[in-house]
Amino acid sequence: MLVIVGYIVVVLSVFGGFALAGGHLAALFQPVELLMIGGAAGGAFLVGNNSKAVKATLKALPTVFKGSKYTRALYMDIMALLYELLTKIRKEGLMSVEADVDSPESSPLFTKYPTILADHHIIEFLTDYLRLMVSGSMNAFEIENLMDNEIETHHHEGEVPVHVVAKLGDGMPAFGIVAAVMGVVHTMESVGLPPAELGILIAHALVGTFLGILLAYGFVGPLSTLLEQKLHESTKMFQCIKVTLLASINGYAPAIAVEFGRKVLFSTERPSFSELEEHVKNAKSR
Repeated sequence: MLVIVGYIVVVLSVFGGFALAGGHLAALFQPVELLMIGGAAGGAFLVGNNSKAVKATLKALPTVFKGSKYTRALYMDIMALLYELLTKIRKEGLMSVEADVDSPESSPLFTKYPTILADHHIIEFLTDYLRLMVSGSMNAFEIENLMDNEIETHHHEGEVPVHVVAKLGDGMPAFGIVAAVMGVVHTMESVGLPPAELGILIAHALVGTFLGILLAYGFVGPLSTLLEQKLHESTKMFQCIKVTLLASINGYAPAIAVEFGRKVLFSTERPSFSELEEHVKNAKSR
């Protein structure tokens, strides 16, 4: 929603200011210039990226128009789930969660948290490391190293759309110049026309440069920053799970292990100790 609001502010500020200065908005309507800039950018996007990067970018772009799913409520759910899992392990042993780990979709514990169960990335990360804990063949240092490598891989993979969109935005001013040069060429070949008509052609050519810069810094470029912010948010969820599980492996009680996980969250989403405690109690009673 904020993206659309931001776009409206950009359009009103730029075009409204132009109109208030006495400019004619119709002079800026140049679909051919947009075709050249957009077509060149789209072609360069396909040339400069493999099929995996193209698919990842097309999949990531719609998410910029949605709010963040990593809310305080979601973090409290994941910590409540971790608390229940670790409490069960502490009371009944590691083997007691084997069935939950193998079939989370039918587990009484996991099904209490549908928002967590709906995210297969979170479920896969959590169940994989619980399975390693059940196997008992790896120590805390080995699991931590493996977690760090997986989180780093996830981060690098998520950076692909960020870099692609940033590169695309960086190229827009250059494509605007290309469109402007084409307009100047058209003007030069029409040098026999009256000065008034030549002035119109030159104005049309300059619109290409204007559109390229506006699209780069007002529309495309900011999307890469937003995608990067969303990537950091998704990584924080994995870090929360990692810290909590490692604290449990190192012998801390479930309540303390969950507190470790709470502390790594961003302050804007981090629940207070009492909020989390109350949420865990309510979740256990369901």
